[in-house]
Formats: sequence, C-alpha cells, structure tokens
Amino acid sequence: MRTRTRRLVVTAVALLTATTALPAATAQSGPAEASKTSQVSQRHPSHGPLSAVIRYTEYGIPHIVAKDYENLGFGSGWAQAADQVCVLADGFVTLRGDRSRWFGPEASTDFSLSDASDNLSSDLYFRGVRDNRTVEGLLAQPAPQGPSRSVKDLMNGWAAGYNAWLQQNRVKDPACAGAGWVRPVTGLDVATRAYALAVLGGQGGFVDAITAAQPPTASTTSGGSGASSTSTKSALPDASAAARGARELFHISDMGSNAVAFNGSTTANGRGLLLGNPHYPWQGGRRFWQSQQTIPGELNVAGGSLLGAPTISIGYNANVAWSHTVSTGVPLSLHQLKLDPADPTTYLVDGRAERMTRRSVTVPVKDGAPVTRTQWWTRYGPVVLSPGGDLPLPWTTTTAYALNDPNSANLRFYDTSLGFSKARGTADVLSSLDRHQGIPWVNTVAADSSGHSLFSQSQVLPRITNELAAACSTPLGRVLYPAAGVAVLDGSRADCAIGDDPDAVAPGIFGPARMPTLKDTPYVENSNDSAWLTNLDKPITGYERIFGPVRTAVSPRTRGAVADVAALAAKGGLTVADLQRQQFANRSTSGALAAADAARACAALPGGTATGSAGTPVDVTQACGVLASWDRTMNSDSRGALLFDRFWRKLRGAVPSAQLWKVPFSATDPVGTPNTLNTDAPGFTRALADAVTELRAAGIPLNARLGDHQYVVRKGQRLPVGGGTESLGVWNKIEPVWDTANGGYRDNAFGSSHIQAVGWDGSRCPVARTLLTYSQSSNPNSPHFADQTRLFSAEKWVRARFCEKDILSSPALRVVRVHG
Repeated sequence: MRTRTRRLVVTAVALLTATTALPAATAQSGPAEASKTSQVSQRHPSHGPLSAVIRYTEYGIPHIVAKDYENLGFGSGWAQAADQVCVLADGFVTLRGDRSRWFGPEASTDFSLSDASDNLSSDLYFRGVRDNRTVEGLLAQPAPQGPSRSVKDLMNGWAAGYNAWLQQNRVKDPACAGAGWVRPVTGLDVATRAYALAVLGGQGGFVDAITAAQPPTASTTSGGSGASSTSTKSALPDASAAARGARELFHISDMGSNAVAFNGSTTANGRGLLLGNPHYPWQGGRRFWQSQQTIPGELNVAGGSLLGAPTISIGYNANVAWSHTVSTGVPLSLHQLKLDPADPTTYLVDGRAERMTRRSVTVPVKDGAPVTRTQWWTRYGPVVLSPGGDLPLPWTTTTAYALNDPNSANLRFYDTSLGFSKARGTADVLSSLDRHQGIPWVNTVAADSSGHSLFSQSQVLPRITNELAAACSTPLGRVLYPAAGVAVLDGSRADCAIGDDPDAVAPGIFGPARMPTLKDTPYVENSNDSAWLTNLDKPITGYERIFGPVRTAVSPRTRGAVADVAALAAKGGLTVADLQRQQFANRSTSGALAAADAARACAALPGGTATGSAGTPVDVTQACGVLASWDRTMNSDSRGALLFDRFWRKLRGAVPSAQLWKVPFSATDPVGTPNTLNTDAPGFTRALADAVTELRAAGIPLNARLGDHQYVVRKGQRLPVGGGTESLGVWNKIEPVWDTANGGYRDNAFGSSHIQAVGWDGSRCPVARTLLTYSQSSNPNSPHFADQTRLFSAEKWVRARFCEKDILSSPALRVVRVHG
C-alpha cells in the first residue's frame, strides 16, 4: 500500500511540475488586488506565483491538483469562475453592498445570500457588515474560534484564481458579458461570502427587519391608539397563528434535504453506504459545483461545493462520505427590551439604562443620491421590526425586540468541512464537528469504509435550555418556544442572559456534549424533521426544545423516507445500486395514503359532479378512474400523478391540517399516522372540481403523463422531470413552477441538486455515483449547461472518477495548468 500511494503522489507531483508538457491555460501573471484591512488578502507567497493542474473529465468535472492549500484555492477559484463567473460576480456585488449602485435600489435580489426584499435593504445590511469590520474581526480570532491558516490560504488562493481567470479570459456568458460590475475580488470577499451563508438562518433571514427598524416618533405614537399605547399583553397574537408565523419567519424555506447512512450490518460487504440528496435552489448563488481537490500526501476529496466556497461542502474521500440536511434547530433568539419611557433608543437591564448603538450606513444608488439609514444595535444584537403578519414584533415607546444570532460570530464552517475532507472515518467527522463547531443550520450524516454510520445535529445554536426558557420567557416567548422552538427572553433581566457550555468553542452556544447524535446503528436518516426519528428503533430524545420537537407529527417525506430506509436495512445485502433505486423510486407518501380514499369518495358523488370555487358543477367522473388507477408515483411516465398533485395542493389549501385526516397522529405510530383521508371535509369536493377545471382549461388530459407537463427547458429542449413537491412526500423532491399558459410545470425552483451515492469495495477507490441535477455551468453557451440535467431527466448517473487510473483513462480528459 505504501508503494502504491507513493506512486500516485509522484504522478500528481509530476503533473504539477511538468509545465512544458501541459497546454498553457493562462498568462504568466494575474491581478493581485491586496486587502490592506484584513488578515485574509490577495498576497502571494514568497516562493512564487500560484498555480494548479486541472484535469477535466466527463460533464466538465475538474480534478484539481496543487502543492498546498493556497495553490489549491487558486485552482478552485479559477475553475469556478470558468463555469459560474456571472453568478459569482453577482454575489460579490451583493456582499459589497453595491446592488443599488449597479441595478437600482428597488430591484429584487435572488435571495441567495439573504432574504432582503430589494437591493437597498440588502446593501444597507451588507455595507453595515463591511463598515463595522465584522468579518475582519472574525478572521483575526485565533483558531479554532477563527479560521485556520489552511482555510485562510484557501480563501486567499480562491480569490487569486478567480481574478486570474477574469484577467486572462473574456466573459462569454450573456448574463454579465461586458458588465462593469464583474470585478476582481479579495480574500476578504471570499470570507464575507462564508459569513453570509452562516447567518442565513439568523440575521440574513431578518435583513428587512434589521434595516427597517426605526424608533417610534411623535407621528407614529400620537392619537392614543397607536403602538405606544398598546400593551404587550393586549398585542399578543393568537397562539397558533404566532407559532405558524414564527415557523414561516425563521425557516429557510427554499432548502431541504434527505440523507441516509447504512452501517456494515446492512450492506453486502460490511462496509458503509451513504446517499445524500440535498434540496437547494436551481438558480443563483446557492448552487453546488462539483470538483475533486488533491494535495498529494495531504488531501484527496471529491464532491459538491457551494459556489464561492474553497472547500468541499458535501462529499467523499477514500474512507468516508458525508452529506447535510437542513435541521429543525432554531439558530437565533429574540430578546424583548424594556425601553426608557423618555427615550425609545435606551433600554433597561436590571433598571440600569443602556443606550443602543447607532450605526449610520450610506448606500450609493444608481441615477440617484446616496441613501443613508440608521441601524440600531444592542448588547444582544440588532433591533428588528416586523410590524405585521402573524408574528408582529413592533418597536413602541415601551418595547422593542433584539435579535441574537450566534452565527454572526461563526466563520468556522470551512474548517469543519476541511476536517471532513481529511477524515479517515466517521469518528474523525465527529471530531471535526466537536473541535470546530462551525455548522450553522444543518445536520450531518456520514458513513465510512469500515462500516460505521453517524448522525449528528451538531450546529451553532444559542444556548437556551428549557430551564432558561421557562424562567425567562416573555408572554410571547411562552407561546413561541414550546410550539416553534423560538425563544423570546426578557432582555431587562441580566439573569436571563444566555449561558455558556464548558466544551463550547465560543460563548453563548451549546457544546458538543449536548448535540443530538446517533452512532453505529443499522441506519440513520433525516429528511428535515427533528433528530427524534433518525432511527425508528432508537429514537433520539432528551435534547432541548430549541433543537427541534419530539413525539410530534412529521412530514410526509420523512414518513416515506424512514419507512423505505427501515425496510432496506431489514432486507440487508445493500449496495450502491440500492441507493440509486431509492433516489428515483419517486413514491408519493401522500398518494399512498390518500389517493384510494379520494377515488372512492369521487365515485360516490351524486351524478359524478362536484361544485368548484366558481359555484358551478363540474363533471369529475373521469377523475375518479384516473385517481384509482394512478400508480402512486411521481415518475415521468406516471398517469394520474399530475391530477393528484394539483388536487392535493388545492385540498391542503382548503382544509386545515387538523381536519385533513380521520385518524389523528399518534407518537406510538409516527410513520403510520395520521391516515384515512377525511373526504367529508367541506373543501374536498371543491378541491377536486377545481383541479379538474384547471387541467381542462390548460388543455391537459386528466390522465396525461407527468413528464409531458412537468419539465424544464434547456436550449429549447423539453426535459421531463420526475419527482414532486414537499407535500407529496417524495424523496426526489422538486418544487416546480406552475405555468398554465405553457401547459404545466415548466421549470424548477429548487429540489434535488448534488446527489451522491457512495460505498466502498475494499480498494482505495470509493464506489461513487453522482449527479448535479442542474449541471456545472449557468452559462447557456457552455457545453456543461444542461448535460447532467439531461441525465437527471433520464434518471441516469455519473460514474465518479476518483483514483488516478480512472481520471487518466477518461475519454473526455482535458488537462490544463493554470497560473497567475
């Protein structure tokens, strides 16, 4: 084994040094826009310019080899720019707070890096981050609180590689060709992108609430019936509405995932298996991008990176594979402030007055004068204002709310990922989680070649125990914390401050000992519900409510996934092929539970008619037979799937969840309940009639094949897409965009993205099948704009090339040496 490993290292080093044997991909020098304000900069090491070797194989997947981390970052930045320069450049405009300058203040963002509703709100937030030197402060912290030297080198190198590509190539993507906003970046920009992703579940989800928060004035409090005269108690919203509002406000709504790891007791060869199926946006700055990263003798890992990331976010190496799922943990808390009656910008803590910190932020605006706004910050974090909806958070003369986001002090995700990349087993994955504590809003699922499995909800959460919530919750908090895990603490009491764990890497967060974790069970599975049902035979309990609920109803997707996975584990003898079949089984849990009941009730309707929303009777006779004969899958060739999909969406909108089923949820049977569709609910016949009317009006036969009307268009070609929306309970989740004028679902907003099925066979080469559903490049002129999307449409996979012999034998092999 030593001889073979040495041979591979020698091969890689030879590729790095044999410059005369490789085609020149770049000029000899590149830009070096140095940052004089940060420890992360554009400087090059003293030993010479940066370079890397990139071997491209099928579907434009780059295998990047470099001699150290800075050079590896250089190759990664260069290759990402080649595929995604416009998306990346647009994101850097956001991070600099320059969207209003280039695109106007009222235009909307793509929501990749925050929830800001328009460019001005986005700019006010990110310019505030920049003006306050927030990221520089995090970079200055010693590891593990701050980034390691290796990660800083990766970020510096990534920026240099991106800049080198810009200088040495002409942008051909029509989305930004010739645009003045495509500019060089710094290592600080790369770090700021990591920061934006870290706070996405906290401050990033409250950008409008932060930038809009202004103290009440005489005009807003006059009249005796305004906000200032409304007590907190009388303003308290309905409990169920408040909980619903909290879940909507604090949930990352356009991401999810499935992941399962099997241990050796269930597999054909006693080694582990992992299937990762993240559900991320198909457009914009939260797309994945595939690569392999190699530093001979130091690092060798493959997988998907979020755009702008210099490390592998989800991936595998010769020994271990991992994936992530968006968790139920709430990575923030609210603190209700008691204000000084004489000054709404002063709050009281134990009766002592503290003035809020005033941050004035100025944003340049296209074709207009600069806009200056003030943000207000407290010891807990920024003041937020949410004046309406189910969860109002007003700023009155007596009360305001401040947001605590511990991820605003977290720049540790890349180090955590780098630890995974170098891991030799699931124990090392857990060690990286424990050491760096840098995961902001996801769970981790892993398997290894020795047959181990791992689930851990190791994430950065405010250290709010049930005990603290009971002692310090405000009236609003007593409603929200049990129902939604959102703590609203009394900010006027010092004894209600968030505590510290002795094993936590930073103050105010939970340490590793408190993280819900399950090791070495036959399977671990998560589909975005809480840690509770990770394994049906060994449910996880005893964690604090902020991590998620226990013994409550789970989603249809979780119900179907856990049932499928438990059955696979019980069958045993599993291989990577079983994972591939699970990915595209496309079974609808909701369909299996409800379609037969719906068909029977439909057939029993007098005269075969149902009254729709328009008040007119609709002949639904044909629909009854279509629903009865539907195969309960969301396969592209399934007939009846589209009718059930449209009916189910309308039914769920018309009938409250509590009235949808006749048999309610039982914690003793979380997979089997609730069940038996309540076809007596008043909205049932109306939903059925409206679905039939809608499809007929669009010229769609009720028994049409799903793929004829659920598709994406790439280069003028319709590509049928299987899978289904969240409420259908399909593992292969997609969230398609309904377009009546074009005959159905003609695009996909988010869903299955970087899919990987990984196992091991005893060699040093993992058995991996991957699929990047939307392909490597957003550039419609790229040969890799739609090639993997066509594979996804056909439910085919990419056979991963990890070992040198496989890379060098690729019929599509193209080798370039990039340098600055």
